Amino acid sequence: MPFSKSLKAAVFISAASMAGFAAITAVPAAAHDHKKMAKEQPNIVETAQSTGVHNTLVAAVTAADLGETLSTGGPFTVFAPTDDAFAALPAGTVETLVKPENKETLTGILTYHVVGGNITAEKILEYISTGGGVARIGTLAGGVLEARLVDGNVVVTDGAGRSATVVQADVKTSNGVIHVTDGVFLPG
Repeated sequence: MPFSKSLKAAVFISAASMAGFAAITAVPAAAHDHKKMAKEQPNIVETAQSTGVHNTLVAAVTAADLGETLSTGGPFTVFAPTDDAFAALPAGTVETLVKPENKETLTGILTYHVVGGNITAEKILEYISTGGGVARIGTLAGGVLEARLVDGNVVVTDGAGRSATVVQADVKTSNGVIHVTDGVFLPG
């Protein structure tokens, strides 16, 4: 679903929203059957594996040992860079980041792409509208991404001022939503 200029509202989604994260991920026994039904739809990792354009992201998630968290936890919103986005980084960046000795750095970068909760395109547009043209989105890494509407597209800027466009929104999964981006976010 492409983003539309017609939606309104905004809010700062802070890393403090993670206070509710533990409550969200703790599934009461009564919700067990609902979780089974949700499992019929692929989770975030399974969905990324199936796209054919997120192989680098999946390899990085595996190297950072985040696969289980992004498969069973949530809900999460993931801004998922394509393989082309990773390829645009300076030569050797990805190869260096996936080395075991760089796991902490890689984890920080990957969680900078993840937001607690199920933040749909409609919600992002609402946040942009009520935020005076910018939505400040707190990530699980503790950083902030800023989303703006530019020529009908949602453009997300990281802490260092690098921007990426959401090229596909609202890829629904059993434990959240994926927004595909044409760039990689790096903490400031």
